[in-house]
Amino acid sequence: MWPYWLMFLVPVWGVLQPRRLPARQAYWVWVAVGVLFAAMMGLRHEVGGDWFNYLPHFLDTQRQTLPEVLMRSDPGYYLLNWWVGRLGADIYLVNLLCAMVLMWGTVVFCRSQPQPWLALLAAVPYMLIVVGMGYTRQSVALGFALLGLTALGRGKPRSFIVWIAVAALFHKSAVLLMPIAALAATRNRILTGVLVTIATALTYYLLLADRAEALWVNYVEAQYQSQGGAIRVAMNAVPALLLIAFGRRLAPERQERRLWLWMAAFALMCVPLVGLASTAVDRVALYLIPLQLFVFSRLPRLTGSTRARTLLVLAIAAYYAAVLFVWLHFASHAQYWLPYQWMAP
Repeated sequence: MWPYWLMFLVPVWGVLQPRRLPARQAYWVWVAVGVLFAAMMGLRHEVGGDWFNYLPHFLDTQRQTLPEVLMRSDPGYYLLNWWVGRLGADIYLVNLLCAMVLMWGTVVFCRSQPQPWLALLAAVPYMLIVVGMGYTRQSVALGFALLGLTALGRGKPRSFIVWIAVAALFHKSAVLLMPIAALAATRNRILTGVLVTIATALTYYLLLADRAEALWVNYVEAQYQSQGGAIRVAMNAVPALLLIAFGRRLAPERQERRLWLWMAAFALMCVPLVGLASTAVDRVALYLIPLQLFVFSRLPRLTGSTRARTLLVLAIAAYYAAVLFVWLHFASHAQYWLPYQWMAP
């Protein structure tokens, strides 16, 4: 399991650096980290809970025509499989490209935070190791969602809508993020609301309309239980409460604060709902993981004391180290991640 701890120690190293690198050097360090993490996620062999589910999907797409592929659920992912097969490559390239999208979104999002390495540290244990290696389709959607959230935090709702629409091509659940643009808007709220309504309706019609009933039956009426779902929802609830308590100090800019307060509200809404449909809520909660990155990378802002800031950073690192340790040793599905194996020769 040492590769997972290596992934965790990389941002720990970044956090502990006494001074920031010049912008150009920092850029290339982040590129190197993004490539390393994408390679570890994408070139894994028989690692992750969905490995043996996605391999048959890849083989199935090779027997289908392009129109048949485009008619499948989550057409973006299956089109990628079809295209990779036509290149003569295999599932490793599919996984690598998916991991690259997730790391693209992660790096862009983290670098927009006041403490980028602290944000990446918060991302590693669950978002990158568990989601990135076990929820391939949704990890791509999450990567695009991170790009969208970064754009929306900068006051670009149209870019957000485009990124979420692309994300929904890989996992239809991403469409649930669309209304955030209207709720978070501080300018041109009517126009933004109209655009969001049109985009949501169009995306729903194209991707969800003929499958909504099946999704409801599978995720809600069947009452599938997502093991650990309550813990993951609680992990989002903690930063949500911190943001509500210290919103103006953690996010002084109005546009950004409004966006993340709505994300915090949705994270707290998941708490009472997780007992009713844990799998459905757990899937939705994956898109709220960026709340952890946003809040914990800002917690040092709460104090002006260097000593107190250092203690806060160490406490956050210890918390996420504990999360990774507990998951690797006690999670019921961790066996699918252990041991870590590189791609077959």
